[in-house]
Amino acid sequence: MDTVGLVTGGTSAGEGIATAPPQISLAVVDDDPMVRAALGMMLGGASGISVVAEAGDGEEALTVVPRSGADVVLMDIRMPVRDGLSATETLLAQHPGLRIIVLTTFDTDDMVLRALRAGAAGFLLKDTPPARLVEAVRTVASGQPMLSPSVTAQLIAAVTRDDAEPGAGERARAARAALAGLTERERDVAEGVARGQSNAEIAADLFMGVPTVKTHVGRLFTKLSVENRVQVAILVHDAQA
Repeated sequence: MDTVGLVTGGTSAGEGIATAPPQISLAVVDDDPMVRAALGMMLGGASGISVVAEAGDGEEALTVVPRSGADVVLMDIRMPVRDGLSATETLLAQHPGLRIIVLTTFDTDDMVLRALRAGAAGFLLKDTPPARLVEAVRTVASGQPMLSPSVTAQLIAAVTRDDAEPGAGERARAARAALAGLTERERDVAEGVARGQSNAEIAADLFMGVPTVKTHVGRLFTKLSVENRVQVAILVHDAQA
């Protein structure tokens, strides 16, 4: 990402320099050319965001996205040749620093849950308003997951609704083992994350400062080897299965 320095008038060298926010490089992957064009116009016109690549399916994305140097990818989940889930899993395995937002219709797309398990930064509904879309790209680029507490709760409910899901027993055992390494306070914070609470809400419930909660959340990411709050929540619910 390029950072541009802005020098104000009437100052000597090295003085009065302001640094603009880093430019976010974005790739758009969708099999519908009209959707790609709309997203490109919508996001490419936003300050600080540059659309650097497009792809029409997941297979093409595996080549185009790494070459483009994109920081963030908007990835449709249902595409021909290779779907967005498979592309997300492969891209994140090869480029773990990449931030991928899955584009989906939440009510029908259970595959988004697997994408989040694979490390996707979040998801957007395809009818997300433009301003929220821009905000989401910026949020994800900053390293934060793009999921509201209410959406997190819905996702977790979907993850846990079927106890007969293949592999659920093994995931439960692995999750319990991972959570066993947490301190009591870290476990309290993890359970707050699993309820879809924000840092401020967790802080209020546990009588802690918000910065302290942020520190605990960071430790959870490290100890549990996860990338975002959704994966913490999934682990907590897997452990309760």
